[in-house]
Amino acid sequence: MEPALKRTEKGGLYPASDAMWERAIEVIPAGTQTLSKGPDQFVRGVTPKYLSRGRGAHVWDLDDNEYIDYPLALGPILLGYDYAPVSEAVIRQVREGTTFTLMHPLEVEVAELMRSLIPCAEMTRFGKNGADATSAAVKVARAYTGRDHIAYCGYHGCQDWYAVVTPRNKGIPRALADYMHNFEYNRIESLERVFAENPGKVGCVIMEVPGTDPLVCPETGKNFLQLAKEIANKNGALFVLDEIVTGFRYSLGGAGKYYGVVPDLACFGKGMANGFPISAIAGKREFMKELEEVFFSMTYSGDAIGLAAARATMNELMTRPVIDRIWEAGKRLHDGINGFAREIGLDFSITGKPPRGGISARNSEGEEDLLLKSIFLQETVKRGVLYGGPVFICYSHTDEDIAKTIDASREALSVLKKAVESGNPAGFLEGEPVGVVFRQRN
Repeated sequence: MEPALKRTEKGGLYPASDAMWERAIEVIPAGTQTLSKGPDQFVRGVTPKYLSRGRGAHVWDLDDNEYIDYPLALGPILLGYDYAPVSEAVIRQVREGTTFTLMHPLEVEVAELMRSLIPCAEMTRFGKNGADATSAAVKVARAYTGRDHIAYCGYHGCQDWYAVVTPRNKGIPRALADYMHNFEYNRIESLERVFAENPGKVGCVIMEVPGTDPLVCPETGKNFLQLAKEIANKNGALFVLDEIVTGFRYSLGGAGKYYGVVPDLACFGKGMANGFPISAIAGKREFMKELEEVFFSMTYSGDAIGLAAARATMNELMTRPVIDRIWEAGKRLHDGINGFAREIGLDFSITGKPPRGGISARNSEGEEDLLLKSIFLQETVKRGVLYGGPVFICYSHTDEDIAKTIDASREALSVLKKAVESGNPAGFLEGEPVGVVFRQRN
């Protein structure tokens, strides 16, 4: 598969994209609205900085180069860009109105849909971002239990309660960190230790589901998620499952239903509206009733556009084989790339579950190596495949898309193999290597 990008007469691969970036850094702090979409998250000089449109599983940059897309806007694109049933539902709603003086019936209809699909969703409230939902869940847990401390595992957004434990905690009172206690995925003793060291203080256990399957306790047959909930409830805390990423991808009922655990509260976002901004906190009635007093109220919580998109997306999930398709296509992608990496002796893999993976490139010491990952990203984007941090599959990825991606990825891995064998992989990089927003403990 030959490299797809072409240099223009003006010089460089992306003159329009580069010119827009120069304007951006004059008027936008950090130059971007979303850190994970910034230029330092990709190979600068080889990757465009802006995308202008999308259709299906394909996107186009400002210089009209076309790519098969796998970050999929960091996960929200579940069905595909400009997916007709969702786009048409939104257009109809725009003409009827976007937000109103009084409530809109869609608030009730989508909450009822959530109840029909998600085992814990006896009641639902809506927000706009994942951080809205996770923060509301923490407030509810604190209000219900009367306890302030939080046991957490994974990433839960930019709000102060969580951001204080990240390196990006400037501007946040350090005292908030005293309430936060990290535990490790698939190490139940680490959660038990949090409760042992903070008796009667922990009101909430909140966790994501990483790509690795939860370990199963041989004595009980229960998986890590089930055990974490039991430990939380036994110690008087609520169990919150952060499904911002996994919700509507792993199954119609989310990762909770897929793994057989019914959380006290769950948080959803990203894929629930195929790219339109909406999030949700859902849970059992006795806990959700706390939101009658807990302050969680925003002008756009009941925005009819996000709700119309969510209803249309859920209808597609209920009537079409979306979940089955993204699992099957993702497995084919992972197997095609990982099998080739093993054949040529590279410590490289697409990790995680088929609907939602990640890229792992390790050096001779077995450590994750951003330089090696950068070479792979460089060589695939040159061949019309846009990877990033996450590797998501959407319903619009065709068999041809998957086949082309496997071909491009194998060619990129062949280049990476030469780079490793050269002893000087940096000499193969044509731009700046990717960076990280921050390293997350998990």
